[in-house]
Amino acid sequence: MHNFHGHLKSHGGDFLLARLYSSELEAGVAGQVLDHRNGTYSAIFPLLWQGSAQVEMTLVHPSEAVHVLRRLREERPDRVFFKSLFRSGKLSQTTVCNLCLPTNQKPLCNYTDPHTGEPWYCYKPKLLSCDTRINHAKGGYVKHLLTNKEALLFQSGVNIKVHIHPSGSDSVTVLPEKKDKADVERSSMKTEPTRITPSGYYFQGSWRALGGGVMCQFNDSSATQCLKGKVVYMYGDSTARQWFEYLNALLPELKEFNLYSPKKVGPFMAVDSTHNVLLKYHCHGPPIRYSTVIASEMRYVANELDGLTGGSNTVVIISVWSHFSTYPVQAYIRRLRHIRRALVRLLDRAPGTLVVLRSANLQAQNPEVSLYNSDWFSVQLDGVLRAMFRGLDVLLIDAWEMTLAHHLPHALHPPPIIIKNMINIILTHVCPGKS
Repeated sequence: MHNFHGHLKSHGGDFLLARLYSSELEAGVAGQVLDHRNGTYSAIFPLLWQGSAQVEMTLVHPSEAVHVLRRLREERPDRVFFKSLFRSGKLSQTTVCNLCLPTNQKPLCNYTDPHTGEPWYCYKPKLLSCDTRINHAKGGYVKHLLTNKEALLFQSGVNIKVHIHPSGSDSVTVLPEKKDKADVERSSMKTEPTRITPSGYYFQGSWRALGGGVMCQFNDSSATQCLKGKVVYMYGDSTARQWFEYLNALLPELKEFNLYSPKKVGPFMAVDSTHNVLLKYHCHGPPIRYSTVIASEMRYVANELDGLTGGSNTVVIISVWSHFSTYPVQAYIRRLRHIRRALVRLLDRAPGTLVVLRSANLQAQNPEVSLYNSDWFSVQLDGVLRAMFRGLDVLLIDAWEMTLAHHLPHALHPPPIIIKNMINIILTHVCPGKS
């Protein structure tokens, strides 16, 4: 790697992505980037298909930009702020809210959840009491966070998510596997070579999971039969809502109830009375960057899980990540700890419940988005999520690898073909072999 002036770098810390792909075979797999901490990096790929393959390396952020993002995360957790409307009779006032607010400026209303202990505060309106809060909404983004020198580190097409062009050939030819006597002897050795074990890869446009058996393909009728007699609860952000919308469009006899909920906010519910299928979506509690959410609908996922009966007819889907990108990682750890404890209780009382967790995914980046929703923030949260739920009987949908390995541009809400593959993974686990 070279710095902005073209000089060789002597330290690591750059945020790089690696992908191996074949356009001809509609194949792709995520690579593992190894940081040698001296300005050089290695990319390791599994060879999962025979034929042509090309290497793609992407610089998301240089190490100097990562240093700025780390500082913003720790020092400016208020760079996305929220607001609430308070109203009583003819009096109304809107105040600023957040996970943490300075106590020396104005009196605070404390909305810490009594069951989970999750904190949330709003500045108290001058003439109204704290129990007159009507709603919750995203207030906006704090501007002018960077110095002129720091802004040079966040330039589209220069040093934000740019492809690194190869000095030589970027293609390889994968030969058929051939085992000879030496291969057999090597495979019997106790020590194994360094290798990457991704969760899966694309081939002919479809996701193939590694180590998890064959993934089934579902159409509208087979998906309906698979979900017959099932209740599907979806909790989280808009990437969970995207799954609700996909299933709602896929299942022909599913009818969405008009709950008079705000568009894109929810809650939402859809029913197929013929096949006894129920789908429900509810957003997670604050911080949620939705336009306007009624205060009574601000519910924490852990509390919702404690209210479920569960069982073999129940599927629980959770996606909580994007709205925590502006906070120190401790806030995310605290939220996941409460969700994990609630899931343990649910699986103890109803071990047949299928629990699905969705990881973070890559998204489009520009100078502004990078300061609030950078992939660097997301990959930190992704590591916490995987560590927190390791060893628990849950299904992880690896949205990170599924968006990295695919040829389509990164987006906060992945395109329908990727969503289809994600839903196929879930349905395969709901009813394996019934595609």
